[in-house]
Amino acid sequence: MPVTISCTVARYKTVKTQLARHPFCYDTGKKDENGKPIWKSIPRDLNWLGKPVFFHRPQLDLQRGRDWSYQKDNQISLNTLQKKRIIADLIEPKGFKQYLDGTWKLGLAKVLKVGQKWYLHISATKTFSDYQKGQSQHVVGIDRGLHFLTTSYDEKGQTAFYSGKKVMQIRRKYKRLRAQLQSKGTKSAKRKLKKIGQRENRWMTDVNHQLSKTLVDKYGSNTLFVLEDLTGVRFATEQHDKDYRYEDVSWAFYQLEQFLTYKAHLNHSEVVKVAANYTSQRCPKCGRINKANRDHHKHLYTCDKCGYSTNDDRIGAINIQLLGTRYISGNDQPRFVKTTDSE
Repeated sequence: MPVTISCTVARYKTVKTQLARHPFCYDTGKKDENGKPIWKSIPRDLNWLGKPVFFHRPQLDLQRGRDWSYQKDNQISLNTLQKKRIIADLIEPKGFKQYLDGTWKLGLAKVLKVGQKWYLHISATKTFSDYQKGQSQHVVGIDRGLHFLTTSYDEKGQTAFYSGKKVMQIRRKYKRLRAQLQSKGTKSAKRKLKKIGQRENRWMTDVNHQLSKTLVDKYGSNTLFVLEDLTGVRFATEQHDKDYRYEDVSWAFYQLEQFLTYKAHLNHSEVVKVAANYTSQRCPKCGRINKANRDHHKHLYTCDKCGYSTNDDRIGAINIQLLGTRYISGNDQPRFVKTTDSE
């Protein structure tokens, strides 16, 4: 009951905020001195609701031990308000058994209905010991982008590119569909717009899951993954070509970072973030820092001092990996600084 009440109150607060942000506007029938119609707005509150808020997806939170428990033979026991128990068989017991090895703590369960099927979501937590720098067997620098979703470079000098070409094609497809529906402006078009947005978000989440899992599996345990710290970095739309602005500024890089972090922890590895200053402008051979050395259109970096040339995303990954190596050596906040020697 308390959970139901809190969910209902939270929903009404959300609706109240939405109503306040969208006041009721109407044409007064009058015109101003320029001949334009005069519109008037009226603030809206919960009194404007024509019917109470309904929850279209029934769900219920259950406490372990009191409301639900795991039985033998891959069965789940659920208690009901009628003091009866419902025994349900697990459809995929193999996937669930990994959480029964004694290292995981099962907690709150959520019963919800999706379509015509009922699902039980069970939360599980696990405590890991703090990662020690000395246990690092691999240091991997990862540069994130759109041409290549990730470019990784390890301590052995090996580079791995994960192409974003197919991702760009799918994103442009969603962009075209969104533009077509927005031009119609009908109610049905708006409903389809919402569905398309949800579908695209699910697809992006799946891509980030696959990519983070691939990275963790590739380098194994005791790996230090090094990323650029993009906190506070603004991807200004005016700095990108008009045809690619949507793709360049809206990819879920932070979500990829979150997925990589928790998957790394499960594999006895760690993710650290380093300063992004000059990682894409610095030559890893001679240390020269020059913004003009990078050709964004050709995706090529060529040093004007020593002549070293390679893919521009690879340059970023190499420099990030170097900062990770400095972190392992004891520098907790490694960064590149532009000096007269590097110019």
